[in-house]
Amino acid sequence: MEFTFCPLFSGSSGNCLLACADDTRVLVDAGVSVRAVLGELAALGVAPDALSGILVTHEHSDHIRSVGALSRRFNLPVYASEGTWQAMEDKVQGVALRNRRAFCAGQDFFVGGLGVQPFSIPHDAADPVGFCLHYAGRKVAVATDLGCLQAGWLQAVSGAHALLIESNHDPDMLARGPYPAALKRRIRGRRGHLANEECARALEQLLPTGLRGVMLGHLSGENNLPELAYEAAHRALSALGARVGEDVSLEVARRDRRSSLLTVA
Repeated sequence: MEFTFCPLFSGSSGNCLLACADDTRVLVDAGVSVRAVLGELAALGVAPDALSGILVTHEHSDHIRSVGALSRRFNLPVYASEGTWQAMEDKVQGVALRNRRAFCAGQDFFVGGLGVQPFSIPHDAADPVGFCLHYAGRKVAVATDLGCLQAGWLQAVSGAHALLIESNHDPDMLARGPYPAALKRRIRGRRGHLANEECARALEQLLPTGLRGVMLGHLSGENNLPELAYEAAHRALSALGARVGEDVSLEVARRDRRSSLLTVA
């Protein structure tokens, strides 16, 4: 029994992750072009019509750009919260009624043999969620677009063996950068995005719960550098006595192409 996941794209310009549990294969979000998604799936040897569905975190375009087109073209079920469906109704037009799946945060369900646990996250969207994926006693969590450290989502991802977590921006780069003041306030806000050091503090809390694989994701192309995100996380993990590369793996997910395929043993 094999449980794997791979961020195909992860950044402020587009997000898509593939999770596979034997013959169950799901995408978490599809915020890049159909062509880009199909190209990375082909490189991994995954046929799009073999997908079991698409899990949607929230309605922002960098997460749903090709959700509707993929669903229509390959007859894929789309799973989203009630509030997200209402907010993205006009953005993913043409999803067949038979392929619409609605859930509430905290309501567990299955996609094939994969257990799915959606949890609420603090972000400026209608009804945003992250996901914990369960298979064969193993747990993988996807937690991005997090405005702040919050007990609810930290508790939800606690015990994950592998985690894709947001490390969106460096506060100094954001302050000096070209974004307008209102957008900077949104990013820094409690329903915006997680800074590198905030991500590091989350990892300090999660490492003792069994975390063994970390992917840093949703990095801003304008307000962060992969080296800065990695260094902050590395310092936090090392301070707890973890040997990065031995006790716990640490990697920065790529913005424009697939990252490493992580097997959850």
